[in-house]
Amino acid sequence: MKVGLVPAFAGGVVASGTDAGAFVRAVETNGFESLWVGEHIVLPVHQRVAYPGAREGLSAPSDAPLPDPLEWLAFVAGRSDTLLLGTAILLATLHHPLTLAKRVATLDQLSGGRVRLGVGIGWNEQEYEAVSVPFAHRGARLEEYLAALRVLWREDQAEFAGTFVRFEPVYSSPKPVGGSVPILIGGNSEAAARRAGRIGDGYFPFERDQDRLTSLVTVMRRAATDAGRDPDTIEITSLGSTRPDSVTRLVQLGVQRMIVFLPGSDVAAVDAIGDRCRSAGADMTGPAS
Repeated sequence: MKVGLVPAFAGGVVASGTDAGAFVRAVETNGFESLWVGEHIVLPVHQRVAYPGAREGLSAPSDAPLPDPLEWLAFVAGRSDTLLLGTAILLATLHHPLTLAKRVATLDQLSGGRVRLGVGIGWNEQEYEAVSVPFAHRGARLEEYLAALRVLWREDQAEFAGTFVRFEPVYSSPKPVGGSVPILIGGNSEAAARRAGRIGDGYFPFERDQDRLTSLVTVMRRAATDAGRDPDTIEITSLGSTRPDSVTRLVQLGVQRMIVFLPGSDVAAVDAIGDRCRSAGADMTGPAS
């Protein structure tokens, strides 16, 4: 099982290009497979809804630095040779598919096909309000937007007619290196699990509880089978830890990649968590060949 890393931006990883470059090189040298960045376009000062990620032990977003994920990953692409570049999670419903298709394909071309697009619908209605996107029907909007992305990446003359987005035949280039970019459906609801089974290249449950995680993976696999897909072809990425028993359980569940959050933001912190991952039995040999 490979290991991806989410940096602690609040600690200053984005403070300067020099610091970020050294950080990226340390991540790659330690044998991490991938580097992942989340997204919030904006966050309300006066939050009306409690942060659901607190149940997973994650810190609530605030005014701490959180860069644009695709912009920051473009920097990572230029400072690394093998690291996969992942979004965990990009709120695809807040981006028009025509614009997002172009940005993601450009990054994929520049990085030699290293992009992994983790997407979700988010939880913060106020964020939707701020960017003038309806919060209602966001699950259906996500599925339609992803269908539009794939058409834009696949077709030389792409056209699409849906409920939320439509466009007459257009040229959209560049195209991704492999003809498409792997899309990981994120979310710890059963609706997200079913969506991953039906249309995802991968599934990212964002769930730490082992029993709940097992249930969600079962839902995803059943949905894939019902849709006529082979569930074994859907790559599973999961939150993980550096405890050997946790790594073993994830492997037994069929997880191909675990994501760990970096507690610090400097090279020493990367070295330390890399050592702990190796001691736990994780595969620290970088991306699969």
